Formats: sequence, structure tokens, C-alpha cells
Amino acid sequence: MLPSRVPAPARRRSAVAVLVTAVGCLLAVAAALLGATAVARGTGELRIPDAGTATLLRTVLFGALAVHLGALAATALARSLPGRPETAPRDWAAAASVAGAVAAAGQIVRLAHVSDLGLVETYGTREGGLLLLTANGFALAACCAASRRPARAAVPLALVIGAEALRAHPEAYSPAVGAALTVVHLTAASLWCGGLLHVLRTMRLWRRPGSGAARALLGRYARFAGWLYAALAVTGTFSALRRLPLDVVLTSAYGRTLLVKLVLMAVVSALALGARRGLASDPDPAVAQRRARRELVALAAVVLVSAVLTVVPDPHWLSTR
Repeated sequence: MLPSRVPAPARRRSAVAVLVTAVGCLLAVAAALLGATAVARGTGELRIPDAGTATLLRTVLFGALAVHLGALAATALARSLPGRPETAPRDWAAAASVAGAVAAAGQIVRLAHVSDLGLVETYGTREGGLLLLTANGFALAACCAASRRPARAAVPLALVIGAEALRAHPEAYSPAVGAALTVVHLTAASLWCGGLLHVLRTMRLWRRPGSGAARALLGRYARFAGWLYAALAVTGTFSALRRLPLDVVLTSAYGRTLLVKLVLMAVVSALALGARRGLASDPDPAVAQRRARRELVALAAVVLVSAVLTVVPDPHWLSTR
């Protein structure tokens, strides 16, 4: 039997989707490479060596963490649904953690280069040691994902989050408080973004006529995401208040980047609210799925801006200068 030909409109839609995705990826790479330099222009702050490379590597790291951790949470949500289909999307968790390990290793190499140190000496520094812990955590998570007990990856991923939280707060003023806030914030953000990605991939397989499984899964995720949003709002507000002096909001790279992140979070909030309202009013899960895709794209932009935020200088020195 000859295979059926794909209709021309479907081929055109597929080609357009591939083109849009490729353009979006190129724009994201450009934003990562140039973002930290752009927001620091005219602030008088010290230049961060290889800031674009650091941002790109941290974007990959955050994305890898979100994909793996979100997949674990979304899989647990899907398994809790009675009468669910047995199909599941292809597992991206192991590949994501491998990418995270490579990104962490790349940051170690970058740190050694900009510090003019050997790799062994770099491991002995605070940041180098934490990056090594991050790389090893991702490697262990990848091994767990490939094993018969993939849920065990939650333990090494928790080590990754802890190491990142400590790495992001080397300041002398209340580093423990900042690290604790980052642990909650990073965990909630990863679960929201990565969980939505896995839910949308699962819905594509479950969306068949007469089946309410896809709609039920998105509804259960939406309730879970509501708690994640609350955690993000609280920890993000406290982190901003403790780290950003009000007198340098517009004149520091950190303040400018944070403002961009707040605008993007407002967009994400509006998209999420629209998707939840559509889920309640429209019985067709395809409508809610399209709206949730837009939310995911906006969340990806938030991840990229968050990576820039971890690279730009601490704004306190500018305030006290």
C-alpha cells in the first residue's frame, strides 16, 4: 500500500512552523550573547568577561533543569489521572541533563579562561567547586533517567538547585537568605516551565475525539501551576527587594534586566489567565492547548532573561559608590 500524501496546507503549516522555530532560536542565541552587554551600556559598571558565553551556557543550564524536573512532575500528574491513555511522549530527560552537564562544564572552562587558572585550580575556587557539583548532579540525573527508576533523578537535581543557589549568592550580606529564596524560586520556575512543556507534549498524544484525558491533564496542571505562580511571586519580590537598591533601578544592568523580566512575567500572567479561562469555557482542548503554547514561549523568554540576570554585576556597589 502506497503511503498517503500529506495535504499541501499541512505541509505549508509545517514549513512555517519550522521557519518560525529556527528564527526564534537564532533570536534567542543573539539575545543571550548580546543581552548582558546591552543592559550594562552607560551604567559605568565593570565589564563581565565573556558575558555572552556565560549567559548562553546558563540559559542551557536553566532549560535543562526545567525540562528534566518538569517532566518528572508532569509524569506524576499524568499517572494520577484515572482512565488515562497508556501512551507517553518520548523521554527528553536524559538528553536534557546531559546538556545541563555540558553547560556546567563549559562554565568551568570559561571560568578557568577568564581567571587565567588551570582546571585543577579552578575546581578549588568556590564558584568552580559549585559548578563541578552542578555538572556531576546533572550527570547523575541523566543516569537515573536512563535507569528503571527515573524518579530518583529528583535527588541529584535537588543538588543542582542547591549548588546554583549557593553560586548565585556569594555576597557578604545574608547569603543564606538569598540562597533559600533562590532554591524555592528556581524550583518553582523549573516545574512551571518544564511541566507545561511535558503536558503539552502529552496532550498531543492524548487528544482524540471523545477523550477528556488531555483536558483533564491540563486542568490538573493549571491548579498545580497556580501554587507555583504564588511561590514565584513571593520569592521573586523578596529577592528583588533585598538585592536591588531602589536608587539604581534604572541605572544598573541588574535593575534594567529585572524590569524586562517583570514585563515578561506580566505577559506570562495574562497568557496563563487567558488559557485557564479558555479551559473552563471551551470544551475543545485544542483551544486551550494553543493558548498554553503561547504561555510556554513567553516562559522561555523569561528563562533567557533570568540567565542574563545571573550574569550582570551585583548592583549594590553602584548604589554605594
